[in-house]
Amino acid sequence: MPVPGSNTAKFCLLLSLVTTFQLATLSAQELLSKANALFDAGDLKSLLQSAELYAQQFKADPKSYEAAWKASRSYRQYANDAKEAEVEGWKEICKQNGQLGMSFGEKAVALNPKGVEGYFWYGCSVGNYSDGVSVVTALREGLKGKTQENLEKAYELDKTYKDGGPIKAIGRFWFVLPWPLTDKVKAHTYLQEFQKLYPEDPEGQVFFAEVLIDRKEKAEAKKLLEKAAASDQEYHASLAKKLLKDL
Repeated sequence: MPVPGSNTAKFCLLLSLVTTFQLATLSAQELLSKANALFDAGDLKSLLQSAELYAQQFKADPKSYEAAWKASRSYRQYANDAKEAEVEGWKEICKQNGQLGMSFGEKAVALNPKGVEGYFWYGCSVGNYSDGVSVVTALREGLKGKTQENLEKAYELDKTYKDGGPIKAIGRFWFVLPWPLTDKVKAHTYLQEFQKLYPEDPEGQVFFAEVLIDRKEKAEAKKLLEKAAASDQEYHASLAKKLLKDL
């Protein structure tokens, strides 16, 4: 026979579980919202804080694809911006945060193999990790194949993601590899495609100009570098000016 009040007790327990779940969901949403706001703020301190919050959310919910890829993005952006600002110890920052970006990128890919974000931010994170330890060291660690696979997959899934990020990244990848791994033809093909689609991007202008200089097409490279040098992106404007002096 049913115990008196057992249905009421079960209902109260169920209600309690639902309420707890709702509170946890609300907490997760608030955490992600705070992390998003910090990332949008864009300064180094905020970027690192956003990465830590995304990582915290992922630890609480290991099935959160959003937390995984956004953690990868934040760690990578923090490393990249530290490098461009040449802050003290930027190489170590690139090494440590590049590794974290790679780790969370892999987690994102495992959770959602059809999402472009994990593949793209993994590939970008390897680039910053290489800034910290050198391209040769990254190659010795066997990262060439994984980087290529991830960037090619990002290109295949959505090459227009992040304003053509996969096109630009894979073009740069083929250019910076040391001989005999480098492929200047592929670098030219991808970066030319990017330049046609996003002609006003200073970083893309500098990257493609370097390819053109390598091909002895200095007149066309000069036009691109002059555009980049006049941009408000200080880091790439500075690179463009240095390259112009060497032409």
